[in-house]
Amino acid sequence: MDGAGDVDEVDRVDRTDEARGAPGPLKDPQNPQAPQNPQAPQGSNGRPGGRRRAAGRRLAAALLALPVLAAAGLGLGAGEATAAALCPGRLVKTVTFSTGSLQVYKSRAYACAVTVAKKPGARREMKVSLQPRGGRAVVDQGKFTTRAGPVRVHALNRCVRASGSVGGSAGSTGWIGC
Repeated sequence: MDGAGDVDEVDRVDRTDEARGAPGPLKDPQNPQAPQNPQAPQGSNGRPGGRRRAAGRRLAAALLALPVLAAAGLGLGAGEATAAALCPGRLVKTVTFSTGSLQVYKSRAYACAVTVAKKPGARREMKVSLQPRGGRAVVDQGKFTTRAGPVRVHALNRCVRASGSVGGSAGSTGWIGC
């Protein structure tokens, strides 16, 4: 078959649709699998709106990276930037001790805690514990190089208390967020 026969066949389909009163689909004679509406934004999967979804995913990834980038730009240590990226919400309490710090974050319904070593390096005993009032404590304990945690508890309308240790040094909060 020559190329002109293929075009006539496509035109015949279009004329048949027009005869029924319906506008024919916009088909490319070279690529019959092409989208029917070439003006609609197409994603990598060929669906309309795909570019907007992909752009939205890129924007969301950039927004999630902002706390880490902002912390790095403010001269905060790598431990604080990592803790901010791991725990959602706002920082409500920081307890420092000789070998590290305990950081407690609160979002609307959850509390999160991380113990960060002051000087990351060799593996050593670290622990973080977070307990909602009236509930059981959630603990992460072991030999780590940088941090213990994060640990998260449901704390909607609840006070929480946290404790953390790095090596032989420890720190704790009283009941906070009441």
